[in-house]
Amino acid sequence: MRAVIFEQHGPIENLKYVTDFPDPVAGAGEVRVRLRAAALNRLDLWVREGWPGIKLHLPHIPGADGAGDIDQIGDGVTDLHIGDRVVIDGGISCGKCDFCLSGRQNLCTTFSILGEHRPGTYAEYVVVPARNVLKMPEIVSYEDGAAASLVYLTAWHSLITRGKLQPGETVLIVGAGGGVNTASIQIATFAGAQVIVVGSAGKLADATALGADAVIDRSGNWSKAVFELTGRRGVDVVVDNVGKETLTASIRSLRRGGRLLIVGNTSGPIAEVDLRYIFSKQISIIGSTMAPHEDFLKVMHLVFSGELKPVIGKRFPLAQAADAQKALAEGDVFGKIVLTV
Repeated sequence: MRAVIFEQHGPIENLKYVTDFPDPVAGAGEVRVRLRAAALNRLDLWVREGWPGIKLHLPHIPGADGAGDIDQIGDGVTDLHIGDRVVIDGGISCGKCDFCLSGRQNLCTTFSILGEHRPGTYAEYVVVPARNVLKMPEIVSYEDGAAASLVYLTAWHSLITRGKLQPGETVLIVGAGGGVNTASIQIATFAGAQVIVVGSAGKLADATALGADAVIDRSGNWSKAVFELTGRRGVDVVVDNVGKETLTASIRSLRRGGRLLIVGNTSGPIAEVDLRYIFSKQISIIGSTMAPHEDFLKVMHLVFSGELKPVIGKRFPLAQAADAQKALAEGDVFGKIVLTV
């Protein structure tokens, strides 16, 4: 099959487009999806670059998001058929442990993500457990399905399931253009919250068009601007996937009793925190990653109904995956980057 692989961790130049990679085969309880679209995430860059302790079977195929058609069905799968159009839930769990049986699959002790721990979606075919695909209506494009999957479930789980966002609350989203951020703007607006976005000047107009009630240029003292914008009250919820560079300002932006949702660390994982802000303002820090399958079903049905609409900033053919990763790394794209397979 055609695929994009790397044989060693390192720079973008390590990505190779090949046409003769072995086809995967669906085992018991699995399906093989003939991919039509895949979408990029920051995770793809980190996996390719590598980190201390990462252990992958090389060569490795990146990519957590994908949509396509089922073209092979393993033993024991009875509710899916060859030709079904499906979108993939990229979080793979065992289905047997206490966490999985209680519907908290993203806490599974063997939880893995396509493209991080196992072969991903930068390819013609991918094999996943049958429970990890959802039939997609004809009115939804493969590209929209792929672009929505990981970022929408991440945003939904953090804001709605973990963050308990309520109508009338004010939410600050740190970053304007990334996939999780654009999904968070839409989901927070859908939930009836007032949305403030901090981002680079070139992306603020797009954030406003997407539904943000107020935008702030990140080049200035944006936590002070948030404080003034809210009548010196602060916001109820902050969504921060930047990490090291923004954590202090995010905490300062919160009202007393506010919630800080940590959903990533694009600027680095190690950050200093002034604990006086945490206990004096009685702030809750909530970590969130991926989502249980129930959240995936909820948010994807909102995409299917048109109530949420993925933002696709650029498209590349599979053979140009290296160019796509370069565009993602440079950070100039508003929304998701999609590979057409």
